[in-house]
Amino acid sequence: MQPSVFSSVYIDVKETQEKSVINLEAEKLTLALQGDEQAFSEVVETFQNPVFNLCYRMLGNAQEAEDAAQETFWRAYQALNRYDTSRSFATWLLSIAAHYCIDQQRKRQLPSFSMELIPDGNLAASIDTPERAFNLSEEEKQLHDMLDELNPEDKAAIVLRYWYDFSEKEISQTLKISISAVKSRLHRSRKKLAQIISDNEQSHSYQQRRKKNESPAF
Repeated sequence: MQPSVFSSVYIDVKETQEKSVINLEAEKLTLALQGDEQAFSEVVETFQNPVFNLCYRMLGNAQEAEDAAQETFWRAYQALNRYDTSRSFATWLLSIAAHYCIDQQRKRQLPSFSMELIPDGNLAASIDTPERAFNLSEEEKQLHDMLDELNPEDKAAIVLRYWYDFSEKEISQTLKISISAVKSRLHRSRKKLAQIISDNEQSHSYQQRRKKNESPAF
C-alpha cells in the first residue's frame, strides 16, 4: 500500500542519513586546499559515493551519474581556491553536483528519475561499487516513477532534505535560493507526491475491484 511505503521510506532514510554526508578529516581537506593532489584523491574517495548517489537520483542513469560525479570533482578541484572554509565542504561539493545535474536535465528537457525518498540509505556506506547499488526493487522503481514527476529544482530540494538531512538553510545555500523558496519547493513537492500516491491508490483499488468482479473465462 503506497502510504505505508512512503512512510517506511522516510523512516529508513532518517535512520541512515548520518551515513550519507561524511565528515572529512580536517587535515586531508587542508592539504587538498593547499594543492596536495594525493590529499584531493582521498577527498574524492571519501565523497565519491554520496556524490554519485545524488547524481544518480537526479539523473536516473548510472552512466550519466558517473560522468556527472567525475565532472563534479573536476569542477571542485578547479574551484578549490574559491572554497569558503567557513562553509561545510560537503554542502559546497554537493551544491556543485546538484547544479550540474539540474543543468543537464534542463538541456535534455526530458523527465528524469529522482530519488528523494528511495529506501537505499545504506548505499554510501555498504557497497563496493555504485553500479551494484542500483539493482532497484519494484517498490523502489515505483518511487522513482512518482518522484520523476518533480521538476529538477524541486527534486534537488527533496533529495537534499530527506536523503542528506540538510536543513532549510543548508538547502538554501546549496541551491542558492532563499529559505522561503526552499520551504515553498518542499511544500509543493510533498503535496504533489501525496496526490500521486492518492491517485495510484484509487487506480489500484479500481483495478482490484474490476478484477474481482470479472467473470471467469470458460
